[in-house]
Amino acid sequence: MADPGRWVVVGLDNGGTMNNATVLDSAGRFLVDRMAESPSYVREGPEKAIEALARSLDQVLELTGIPRAGVRAVGLDTPGPVSADGVIAMQGATNFGDPAWCGFDVRGALEARVGIPVLYNNDANAAALYAHHVHFGPVEAPRRSSVAAIVGTGLGGGVIEAGQVVRGAAGMAGEFGHVWIPMDGLLGPGQPVPACNCGLHGDAESVASLTGIEKNLLPYWLTQFPGHELAQLSPVRTAAKLVRGYGERGDPLAVEIFRQQAMALGRLFTIAANFTDPDVYFVGGGVVESAMRFRNWFLEQVREHTILREEQARAEAVALVPDLDMAGARGSAIAASTAVR
Repeated sequence: MADPGRWVVVGLDNGGTMNNATVLDSAGRFLVDRMAESPSYVREGPEKAIEALARSLDQVLELTGIPRAGVRAVGLDTPGPVSADGVIAMQGATNFGDPAWCGFDVRGALEARVGIPVLYNNDANAAALYAHHVHFGPVEAPRRSSVAAIVGTGLGGGVIEAGQVVRGAAGMAGEFGHVWIPMDGLLGPGQPVPACNCGLHGDAESVASLTGIEKNLLPYWLTQFPGHELAQLSPVRTAAKLVRGYGERGDPLAVEIFRQQAMALGRLFTIAANFTDPDVYFVGGGVVESAMRFRNWFLEQVREHTILREEQARAEAVALVPDLDMAGARGSAIAASTAVR
C-alpha cells in the first residue's frame, strides 16, 4: 500500500452454501460495495471449509488490491450455536452437519491457516453490530444500545451495549429465538402450542422463523382455510417458502401467519424493554426484505405488540437491519477493527 499508515481488516461471513467477504480500512470505509461470494463447502467438513475461507480472504484482497501484509485482523462469523471463542457446539450447529464439526475450533483453525489474528462472532451478532453502527454512526454508536431479531430459517438475535456485542460467559447471549414468550392471545382457536427444534415449546423461534411456519403455523392455518392452494404443495417446506409472497399479495391465510410472527417479535421486544431498555429494536430477515407496503404493515404490527412505558416509547424506535446480505461480513469487520484499535 502507498500509505504505510493505512491498514485494513477483513470480514468473513460463513454460510451454509456461500462465504461473503468485505474489507474495512483504517478510516472506517468499506472497500467492497457488493457481495463478494464464494462457495463455503461447510457440508464437506472442516478441512475443505477452512480452505474455502482462506480462499475467500485472498479473493477479496485481490479484488481490492490490498496485500495480505496490510491486514491487521480478520473478523469471522458463522451460524450458531458456537462458543464465544469460536468452538462449534458439541451437538453440532446450524448448517454444520458433518460430525467432524462437533466441538471444532473454527476460529483457531482459520487463524492458524492464514497467520492473521481472527476474531469471532456468530452471524446474528455480527449483523446486529452492523445495524447498530449504521443507525447511530461512529460518534453515537459507542454510547448507545440496541437489540436485533433476525427472522430466517431460525430466529437469530444480538444485544449491543455501548457499541459492543454482549456475548455472555459461553457466547450464547442474545439467543432471542429460545426465549419463552406468552402464548395467550397469540394462538388461534385450538392451535397447539408451537414446538421448537431446540426442544422448547412456545419460544420465539417456534413462531417467528421459516421453520416455525413449516412445522407449526402453516399446518394449523391450512385447517382454518380448507381448500387453500398451498395445501396442494408437498413437502410442506416448499409451501412454507411461498407464504411470504402470498402475504405480499394480501392472502388472508398468509396475513394471519405473519400477524402471529409480528406479535411474537413484539412480545420478545417487550421482554427486552424490561431487561436491557435499548435505544433501538432492529428487525431483519426475509420478512422485512419484501414489498414496501407489506414490510411497513409487518413493522407496524411489531410496534403495536411491543409494550413500552411512556418514557420508553418517547426514547426508543423500531428499525430495519440494513443491507442484510452484507451485514454479517460488515459487522464482523467492524468487530475486528474495534478490537485492533
